[in-house]
Amino acid sequence: MKFRPCIDIHNGKVKQIVGGSLKDAGDEAKENFVSVQDAAFYASLYKKSGLSGGHVILLNSVDSPYYEATRQQAFLALHTYPQGLQLGGGVNPENAADYLDAGASHVIVTSYVFKDGKISWSNLDKMEKAVGRERLVLDLSCRKKDGQYYVVTDRWQKFTEVTVTPDLMEKLGSHCDEFLIHAVDVEGKARGVEKELVELLSEYTERPVTYAGGVGSMEDLEVLRVSGKNRVDVTVGSALDLFGGKLPFERLVHL
Repeated sequence: MKFRPCIDIHNGKVKQIVGGSLKDAGDEAKENFVSVQDAAFYASLYKKSGLSGGHVILLNSVDSPYYEATRQQAFLALHTYPQGLQLGGGVNPENAADYLDAGASHVIVTSYVFKDGKISWSNLDKMEKAVGRERLVLDLSCRKKDGQYYVVTDRWQKFTEVTVTPDLMEKLGSHCDEFLIHAVDVEGKARGVEKELVELLSEYTERPVTYAGGVGSMEDLEVLRVSGKNRVDVTVGSALDLFGGKLPFERLVHL
C-alpha cells in the first residue's frame, strides 16, 4: 500500500470538499478547506518528498465560469512536477494531449467512458487510441445503492447502471494502466473508510488500484491496509494536516 497525494481544484482554488455535496448549479460544494497556496506549492512539496502517482482533479464543469481558472491551476501543478502527477476532470480525446504535453504522466477518465449510464466501449477505444493504454487511468468512483456500488459520473452527481466488481475491472483492465476509486459517500468526511468496497477492490490484482474516501486517522489506514490485503494504494485529503486535518503528511510520505 502506497500513499498517493492529491490536488483537488474547484473555482480556481486548491480545496478539500465533501464529495457528495458537489453541484454544478452555482458551482457549489461544502468546503472542508480552501488553501491560500496555489497548486504549484503542493506539486513542489510532493516532488521534494519523492511522491509520484498522485492526482490533480478539476472539479468544475467545462460550462463553469471558473473552469479556465481551475485549468490554469492544474497546468501550474503539472509544469511544477512533470511526469509526477495524473490529471482528471473533463478529460476527453480532444483535450487529453494538452495535459500530457503539460507534464501529466496519465489522464484520468470517468464521464467520457461511462456515457448515458452505460460503458461506452467506442468512447473507451477512442480514449485508448488517443493517449495509449499505458497513460490512461479509469476512475470508477462510486456510491452505494441497493447494496451495490454504482459508478457515478459528472462530478459524482449521476448514477450509472454500472456496478463496481472484480469482473468489471478485469474487462476494463486491458484498456488502462490503473484504476482510481473515490468512495463518494464518505469522501471528505474523514469518518472511516468504506471497508466493504476496499475488500471488493482487493480481489482485483492485475493493475494498480488507488482508493480515496473517508480516511481520518492512522487507524483507518490500518483498516484499509488489512481490508485491501496491502494491495490497494490510498489517497488522503481532508484529514491531512496540509489541508487542515490532523494526519501528519510526513508520516504518510513513509507509509
